[in-house]
Amino acid sequence: MNDTLQIATFAGGCFWCTEAVFKNLEGVERVVSGYTGGSIKNPAYREICTGRTGHAEAIQIYFDETQITYKELLEIFFATHDPTTLNRQGNDVGSQYRSAIFYSNDFQKQEAIDFILYLEKEEIFNNSITTEIVEVGVFYNAEDYHQDYYNLNKEQPYCQYIINPKLKKLKANYIHKLKKQTN
Repeated sequence: MNDTLQIATFAGGCFWCTEAVFKNLEGVERVVSGYTGGSIKNPAYREICTGRTGHAEAIQIYFDETQITYKELLEIFFATHDPTTLNRQGNDVGSQYRSAIFYSNDFQKQEAIDFILYLEKEEIFNNSITTEIVEVGVFYNAEDYHQDYYNLNKEQPYCQYIINPKLKKLKANYIHKLKKQTN
Protein backbone atom coordinates (compact mmCIF):
# COMPACT_ATOMS: atom_id res chain seq x y z
CA MET A 1 0.00 0.00 0.00
CA ASN A 2 1.50 3.34 -0.95
CA ASP A 3 1.95 6.01 1.70
CA THR A 4 -0.42 8.47 0.02
CA LEU A 5 -3.39 6.11 0.34
CA GLN A 6 -6.00 7.36 2.81
CA ILE A 7 -9.38 6.03 3.95
CA ALA A 8 -12.64 7.97 4.00
CA THR A 9 -15.80 6.47 5.49
CA PHE A 10 -19.21 7.77 4.43
CA ALA A 11 -22.83 6.70 4.87
CA GLY A 12 -25.32 8.18 2.45
CA GLY A 13 -28.18 5.74 2.19
CA CYS A 14 -27.87 2.41 0.46
CA PHE A 15 -24.23 1.40 0.18
CA TRP A 16 -24.80 0.07 -3.34
CA CYS A 17 -25.41 3.67 -4.43
CA THR A 18 -22.50 5.29 -2.65
CA GLU A 19 -20.10 2.52 -3.67
CA ALA A 20 -21.05 2.90 -7.34
CA VAL A 21 -20.44 6.66 -7.24
CA PHE A 22 -17.02 6.57 -5.62
CA LYS A 23 -15.67 3.57 -7.59
CA ASN A 24 -15.76 5.75 -10.70
CA LEU A 25 -13.36 8.40 -9.44
CA GLU A 26 -9.75 8.95 -10.47
CA GLY A 27 -7.56 8.40 -7.43
CA VAL A 28 -9.94 5.97 -5.74
CA GLU A 29 -8.16 2.65 -5.48
CA ARG A 30 -10.90 0.61 -3.80
CA VAL A 31 -14.35 0.98 -2.23
CA VAL A 32 -15.71 -1.48 0.33
CA SER A 33 -19.35 -1.68 1.41
CA GLY A 34 -20.00 -2.38 5.05
CA TYR A 35 -21.50 -1.41 8.37
CA THR A 36 -20.32 0.99 11.06
CA GLY A 37 -21.58 3.28 13.79
CA GLY A 38 -23.48 0.71 15.83
CA SER A 39 -22.98 -1.46 18.85
CA ILE A 40 -23.47 -5.00 17.56
CA LYS A 41 -20.28 -6.88 16.70
CA ASN A 42 -20.05 -8.63 13.32
CA PRO A 43 -23.51 -7.59 12.11
CA ALA A 44 -25.18 -9.31 9.19
CA TYR A 45 -27.34 -7.62 6.58
CA ARG A 46 -30.52 -9.23 7.96
CA GLU A 47 -29.77 -7.53 11.31
CA ILE A 48 -28.93 -4.19 9.71
CA CYS A 49 -32.29 -4.19 7.91
CA THR A 50 -34.13 -4.13 11.24
CA GLY A 51 -32.70 -0.68 12.02
CA ARG A 52 -32.00 -1.81 15.59
CA THR A 53 -28.23 -2.36 15.38
CA GLY A 54 -27.22 1.30 15.36
CA HIS A 55 -25.06 0.61 12.31
CA ALA A 56 -25.33 2.51 9.07
CA GLU A 57 -24.81 1.07 5.63
CA ALA A 58 -21.49 2.72 4.81
CA ILE A 59 -18.52 2.59 2.50
CA GLN A 60 -14.81 2.88 3.04
CA ILE A 61 -13.00 4.63 0.23
CA TYR A 62 -9.29 3.95 -0.22
CA PHE A 63 -7.99 6.98 -2.11
CA ASP A 64 -4.71 8.48 -3.23
CA GLU A 65 -4.60 11.97 -1.77
CA THR A 66 -2.20 13.10 -4.50
CA GLN A 67 -4.96 12.47 -7.08
CA ILE A 68 -8.15 13.36 -5.22
CA THR A 69 -8.54 15.25 -1.97
CA TYR A 70 -10.73 14.51 1.00
CA LYS A 71 -12.53 17.79 0.34
CA GLU A 72 -13.32 16.67 -3.22
CA LEU A 73 -14.71 13.42 -1.83
CA LEU A 74 -16.89 15.45 0.56
CA GLU A 75 -18.15 17.57 -2.33
CA ILE A 76 -19.14 14.48 -4.31
CA PHE A 77 -20.67 12.86 -1.21
CA PHE A 78 -22.96 15.84 -0.63
CA ALA A 79 -23.79 16.21 -4.34
CA THR A 80 -24.94 12.60 -4.76
CA HIS A 81 -27.32 12.09 -1.83
CA ASP A 82 -29.81 14.15 0.19
CA PRO A 83 -28.08 15.16 3.43
CA THR A 84 -31.21 16.93 4.70
CA THR A 85 -33.42 13.92 5.33
CA LEU A 86 -33.03 12.26 8.71
CA ASN A 87 -32.63 8.49 8.52
CA ARG A 88 -33.82 8.32 4.94
CA GLN A 89 -32.71 8.34 1.32
CA GLY A 90 -35.66 8.14 -1.05
CA ASN A 91 -37.66 5.02 -0.29
CA ASP A 92 -34.92 3.62 1.97
CA VAL A 93 -36.04 4.50 5.49
CA GLY A 94 -34.38 3.76 8.83
CA SER A 95 -31.32 4.78 10.83
CA GLN A 96 -29.23 2.37 8.74
CA TYR A 97 -29.74 4.79 5.82
CA ARG A 98 -28.68 7.93 7.66
CA SER A 99 -26.23 10.45 6.28
CA ALA A 100 -22.96 10.32 8.20
CA ILE A 101 -19.31 11.12 7.88
CA PHE A 102 -17.15 8.81 9.96
CA TYR A 103 -13.84 10.63 10.36
CA SER A 104 -10.59 8.88 11.20
CA ASN A 105 -8.51 11.89 12.27
CA ASP A 106 -8.79 15.53 13.32
CA PHE A 107 -8.13 16.75 9.77
CA GLN A 108 -11.09 14.81 8.35
CA LYS A 109 -13.30 15.96 11.22
CA GLN A 110 -12.46 19.63 10.65
CA GLU A 111 -12.81 19.34 6.87
CA ALA A 112 -16.30 17.83 7.34
CA ILE A 113 -17.35 20.52 9.83
CA ASP A 114 -16.04 23.32 7.61
CA PHE A 115 -17.69 21.87 4.50
CA ILE A 116 -21.08 21.58 6.17
CA LEU A 117 -20.76 25.13 7.53
CA TYR A 118 -20.00 26.31 3.99
CA LEU A 119 -23.00 24.45 2.53
CA GLU A 120 -25.30 25.90 5.21
CA LYS A 121 -23.92 29.44 4.82
CA GLU A 122 -24.36 29.31 1.05
CA GLU A 123 -27.84 27.78 1.49
CA ILE A 124 -27.00 25.03 -0.99
CA PHE A 125 -29.90 22.93 0.30
CA ASN A 126 -33.45 24.09 1.04
CA ASN A 127 -33.42 22.36 4.43
CA SER A 128 -30.85 21.99 7.20
CA ILE A 129 -28.19 19.33 6.83
CA THR A 130 -28.70 16.36 9.16
CA THR A 131 -25.43 14.58 8.34
CA GLU A 132 -23.73 13.22 11.44
CA ILE A 133 -20.01 13.74 11.94
CA VAL A 134 -18.70 10.99 14.21
CA GLU A 135 -15.44 9.20 14.76
CA VAL A 136 -15.21 5.94 12.86
CA GLY A 137 -15.26 2.84 15.00
CA VAL A 138 -15.01 -0.70 13.80
CA PHE A 139 -15.95 -1.08 10.14
CA TYR A 140 -17.45 -4.46 9.26
CA ASN A 141 -17.28 -5.50 5.61
CA ALA A 142 -20.67 -6.35 4.18
CA GLU A 143 -21.31 -9.78 2.74
CA ASP A 144 -19.60 -10.58 -0.57
CA TYR A 145 -22.80 -10.25 -2.59
CA HIS A 146 -23.01 -6.57 -1.57
CA GLN A 147 -19.51 -5.76 -2.87
CA ASP A 148 -19.37 -4.15 -6.32
CA TYR A 149 -23.13 -4.64 -6.47
CA TYR A 150 -23.86 -2.12 -9.20
CA ASN A 151 -21.20 -3.36 -11.60
CA LEU A 152 -22.41 -6.94 -11.16
CA ASN A 153 -26.15 -6.14 -11.32
CA LYS A 154 -26.64 -3.17 -13.67
CA GLU A 155 -29.86 -4.63 -15.08
CA GLN A 156 -31.61 -4.79 -11.68
CA PRO A 157 -34.46 -2.22 -11.43
CA TYR A 158 -32.95 -0.65 -8.29
CA CYS A 159 -29.69 -0.06 -10.14
CA GLN A 160 -31.45 1.41 -13.17
CA TYR A 161 -33.85 3.70 -11.31
CA ILE A 162 -31.80 4.74 -8.28
CA ILE A 163 -28.10 4.35 -9.06
CA ASN A 164 -28.04 5.30 -12.75
CA PRO A 165 -29.35 8.85 -12.09
CA LYS A 166 -26.65 9.35 -9.45
CA LEU A 167 -23.98 8.26 -11.90
CA LYS A 168 -25.38 10.56 -14.60
CA LYS A 169 -25.25 13.46 -12.15
CA LEU A 170 -21.68 12.55 -11.26
CA LYS A 171 -20.69 12.37 -14.92
CA ALA A 172 -22.30 15.72 -15.69
CA ASN A 173 -20.64 17.55 -12.81
CA TYR A 174 -17.33 15.77 -12.19
CA ILE A 175 -16.16 14.51 -15.58
CA HIS A 176 -12.63 15.73 -14.79
CA LYS A 177 -12.49 13.34 -11.82
CA LEU A 178 -13.83 10.22 -13.52
CA LYS A 179 -11.62 7.26 -14.28
CA LYS A 180 -10.78 6.68 -17.91
CA GLN A 181 -12.86 3.75 -19.18
CA THR A 182 -10.98 1.26 -21.34
CA ASN A 183 -13.77 -0.85 -22.83
